[in-house]
Amino acid sequence: MLIGMVCALGAALCFGTASVLQAVAARAAEPGTGSGVDPALFLRAVRQWRYLAGLGLDGVGFVLQIIALRHVPIYAVGAALAASLAVTALVAARLMGVRLTRTEWVAVGVVCAGLLMLGLASGEEGSGTGSLALKYGLLGVAVLVLLVGALAGRLPDGPRALVLGLAAGTGFGVVEVAVRLIDGFSWRELLNPALHALLLGGAAAFLLLTSALQRGSVTAATAGLVLGETIGPAVVGVVWLGDRTREGLAWLAVLGFTVAVAGALALARFGEPAPEPGPTRP
Repeated sequence: MLIGMVCALGAALCFGTASVLQAVAARAAEPGTGSGVDPALFLRAVRQWRYLAGLGLDGVGFVLQIIALRHVPIYAVGAALAASLAVTALVAARLMGVRLTRTEWVAVGVVCAGLLMLGLASGEEGSGTGSLALKYGLLGVAVLVLLVGALAGRLPDGPRALVLGLAAGTGFGVVEVAVRLIDGFSWRELLNPALHALLLGGAAAFLLLTSALQRGSVTAATAGLVLGETIGPAVVGVVWLGDRTREGLAWLAVLGFTVAVAGALALARFGEPAPEPGPTRP
């Protein structure tokens, strides 16, 4: 249990720092086609060292996330990953001269309090391995994420950012669930729909998030991301995979999850730093 929470928090640290680097690179890249699924924009952004460094941190964070998902319930890992916004805010304040308001400092504390409650209330991960229908359903969601991203490019900047952020968060949520549906490493797993869902959902989420960071509302995109990667996977973990809490502490887990996600949403503006360091916001 302890190693799972430590790895989840380590993943949040990696993802939170990576988002600062990647957002700067995405904003500095030349504008793309406007589509939510724009591989050319990704290729232009990835030429910059900041984006590459962010990808490296994402890789480390993903490994830590896998370890965490093997030890603690999905709802605990999802809330910890949402807390990466608190990490982003602190990194921006330290390295980019961004000033946090009193409300935002309170939000950082709220996130930490929510994670503490989750840590105290979380039980062992569920023993469910998921039905074949769930695995194919997860693959269907990954395909839907890609289609929604392609259509979102036609929307005005405001709703476009929200839809892309929500779709990207859903893609990352697919990855969270898929990790639990993959049984180790073997040739047989190459036929597992959950593995294909993981690859497609993760790739689609990266493309959509890059497009969301390139233009549009910071708060809308990041709020959508947080909601997409926390609520759905948590429900799947409890309903279909048997995730539970410690005896008599279900209320504390629900409260901690809600508090942590709410605190992360209050820090949504830190999901996308500006291209140059400045005194107002990242």
